[in-house]
Amino acid sequence: MSRTARHGVVVKGGGALERLGQARTLVLDKTGTLTSGRPHVSGVVAAPGADPGDVLCWAAAVDRMSSHVLAEAIVRAARERGVSPPQPSGVVERPGTGTEGLVEGRRVEVGKATAPSHPEWERVQRARAALDGAMTVWVTADGDPAGVILLRDTVRPDAARTLRRMRDAGIERVVMLTGDRPEVAESVGVVLGVDRVLAGQTPADKVAAVRRETGRAVTVMVGDGVNDAPALAAADVGVAMGARGSAASTQAADVVLTADRLDRLADAMDVARRSRRIAVQSAAAGMAMSLLAMAAAAAGMLPPAAGALLQEAIDIAVIVNALRALRSARGTRPAVDAATESLLRRFELDHSSLRPPLELIRRTADELGERPGPEDLGRLREVHRFLTGRLLPHERAEERALYPAMGQVLGGPEVTMTMSRAHAEIERLVRRLGRHLDLAENAGLRPEQLDDLRSCLYGLHAVLLLHFDQEEEAYFSLALGAGSPA
Repeated sequence: MSRTARHGVVVKGGGALERLGQARTLVLDKTGTLTSGRPHVSGVVAAPGADPGDVLCWAAAVDRMSSHVLAEAIVRAARERGVSPPQPSGVVERPGTGTEGLVEGRRVEVGKATAPSHPEWERVQRARAALDGAMTVWVTADGDPAGVILLRDTVRPDAARTLRRMRDAGIERVVMLTGDRPEVAESVGVVLGVDRVLAGQTPADKVAAVRRETGRAVTVMVGDGVNDAPALAAADVGVAMGARGSAASTQAADVVLTADRLDRLADAMDVARRSRRIAVQSAAAGMAMSLLAMAAAAAGMLPPAAGALLQEAIDIAVIVNALRALRSARGTRPAVDAATESLLRRFELDHSSLRPPLELIRRTADELGERPGPEDLGRLREVHRFLTGRLLPHERAEERALYPAMGQVLGGPEVTMTMSRAHAEIERLVRRLGRHLDLAENAGLRPEQLDDLRSCLYGLHAVLLLHFDQEEEAYFSLALGAGSPA
C-alpha cells in the first residue's frame, strides 16, 4: 500500500490490494477515463425556428449547476464565445439523463433526446454526429426541441499503452461502458482494442453489467462521475479517477487515483501482483520450513531450545523476504533513462504547441474556392510558413535525437522505422506544396492547381494527425511515468 501511494494511488485496505492483484476483468467508463475528460464543443445546430446562440445560452445556464464533464464543456464554450447565460432556477440533475431548470420563464432540458418532434431534422443531426464521431447533447425549451450541441473528446495518449500493460499483468477481458451512442463508443473501442463495448448505458445498466462480469471473474471497475458510483460499489474493486472525479465516486471506490492518469492503475496492479506473489512465497516457505523443523523435533533430532531459536530464525527470514515488497521493480513499464526521459518531455511539449495549428491546414483546404484569389494564396503561404518554420524542424530533430534514443529503450532501430517513413511522407507533401507556391509566385494560383492542392493539404492533415497520435501513444506516454518503477 505504501508503494501504490508513492504512485499517487490510494488503496483503502489490504483486501482491495489483494483483489486488485487477482483481477482478470477490467471494466472502464469512457468519458473522463479512457478519454481526456475535457470534451470541446465542435458545433451548435439550432432546430427549425430556433437560434444557435439561444441554444448555447440556455444549455450553459442550466449546466452551470452540473459537475458533469459535458456540462463543463458547454459552459466553457459559452464563456469563450462571449455568451453570458442568465441565472436559472429549480435546476434538477438526473444522473444518466441530463439536467433541467427554469431559464427566463422557459423549462429547459439538456441531455439525452426524448421523443422526436422533428424526426427528419433529428435524423440528419444524428447522421452528422455519427460521421464526425461526436457526442450529442439535446436541448429542449418548454418541451419543444431547440437544438443540439455536438462535442468531441480525445482518447488519452496513454490509454492504449496502459491497457496493453494491464493485459501483460494478467487482465484477460476489457469492457467499456458508456452512456454515449454506439457509433461514438465503437470509434473509441476500436482504437483501444477493447473486447466488448456497451453503449447507451444508464447507471442501472452499468451496475447490471458489472455484476455480470463479477460473476465470471474478479472484476475491476474504473470510473470518475457520479453516474459511476453505483457500478464502482458493485465491482470487486472500484477505482475512481479522483483528480477530477465526483465525491460520490471517490467515496464508493476501493482505490482512488489521485493523479489524472490512467497509467497509475497499471502501476498499482504491478505492485499488487508482486506483493501478492511475495506474500504467497513467504507464507509457503515459512510453513514448509516450520513443518520440516517440527518433523525433525518429533524424530528427536532437534532439542527444544534449538527448535525455538530455529523457529525465530524462520520467522525473521520470512519477514525479510516480505520486505522485498517495499523495493522498486520494473513491472510492466519499460525502463526509461533520465536522458531519454528529458527528450520525451521536450518533444511532448513541442507536440502540444504544434497540434492546434494543424487545423489551419484542413481549414485552408476547405476554403479553397473554385476561382482562387489573393486571399487563398495568402492562406497557403501561411500554412507553408508553419510547415517549414516549425513543423519540419521539429520532425528532423526527432529523427536526429529522439528516435535513436527510443530505439535503445524499445529494442532496436526497427521500432521507429514506421515513424521515420511518416516523416519522409510529410516532407514530400510539404515540398509539393512549396512547388505549387513557386508556380503561383508570378501569375497567382491557377484553377488547374486546385485539385492537387486540396489533395496535398488533406493528405498532410491526415498523415500529421495519425503520426502525432502514434508518437503520443508509442513514445510520449512513456514520459508520464518515467522514473517511477513499480
